[in-house]
Amino acid sequence: NIRYLNYYPIIESNLQPLSFYDIAPTFFSSTLMELKIKVCILDDVLYLLDSRLPQLCTLYVNVVCVPLASTVINQKELLPNIRCFSLTSKWETYSYNKLIVPVLQRMPNLEKLALYICVHQETFLDGNCLKKDIVCHLPQLHNFIFNIRSLIYTDHQTRLLSNKDIEHNLVDLGDNQVICYVDYFPKDKSAQCHFYSCPYTLRYYHNITNSFQGGLFKCVREVSLFDERPFEHEFFIRIAQSFPLMEKLCVINRTAQKQKLNKNYECLSIIEYSYLTELDLTDVNDDYVEQFLVDTNVCLPSNICLWTRYDSLKRVTQNFTRDATRVNCGKINCLQIYDEFQVSERFTTYFPHANVSRW
Repeated sequence: NIRYLNYYPIIESNLQPLSFYDIAPTFFSSTLMELKIKVCILDDVLYLLDSRLPQLCTLYVNVVCVPLASTVINQKELLPNIRCFSLTSKWETYSYNKLIVPVLQRMPNLEKLALYICVHQETFLDGNCLKKDIVCHLPQLHNFIFNIRSLIYTDHQTRLLSNKDIEHNLVDLGDNQVICYVDYFPKDKSAQCHFYSCPYTLRYYHNITNSFQGGLFKCVREVSLFDERPFEHEFFIRIAQSFPLMEKLCVINRTAQKQKLNKNYECLSIIEYSYLTELDLTDVNDDYVEQFLVDTNVCLPSNICLWTRYDSLKRVTQNFTRDATRVNCGKINCLQIYDEFQVSERFTTYFPHANVSRW
């Protein structure tokens, strides 16, 4: 006689996601009305909606991984009892049209929808797509919140949409303010469109670029940065101010900083990341390793885990002799290094508290 079941931790935990892909579920409940669940793939959502939970009216799903849509499951029956549905996944999916849209169109009486997804397709997923594919099929919908990031390749694009283009067709998607960023990456021949309704409620914020205007995101614990344009010191100040409780940070940028050539560079303020526990600098130009290790740029907290490359670390620390990086390196208690290398006495002395691993 279970009516409410929660298998969906709000914070990161060791709770393993459920999967029905290899073994079809055998459970059935005629009483369950609300389910919060963490699953492996999008197909698992279909198994939950195959009439085994006839009274279900509220469903929250966190999808850990999103492979291509299955061709085996083909459900079309309506789900008239579902009034509230939330779908969250931080990973890219190519299955928006094949899986996500058909599932939502089966919920004609849906009143509340939360959609937090990242999609990869030929064109940007924008407000017009959401209205045509989803909103028009849900006449009872009165609360729609979203965080949507769409990725495209620009090789064969005849028209590149601007920020204003996307903002214009996001009108009438609810009463909440919508923030939108559009970025193009010429070297990678790709582009990203990210828009979300306010207030921001997710614990992660991924693929932030130089377009990011700031704000205050106290709920966010995990941040990743990516751009082909250089990240300068002021940008990292903006990140620290916008995400004061950030615990994990990943930086991806292979373009050297330009501001280092400025004679006023040494006058910049020192940045503090008070709650940072994990820092990933494995795919960056040396300038960003220097950005975080030089103590006149950043004051790292104690007991931090750093992911980086050995050659880059060796260059920035001047073969583990540089005084300007010694203080922050002394705060590292976990060092994950991508490369083969020999641990020298000088290296060990420079990282006195670090547990070193190769990967």
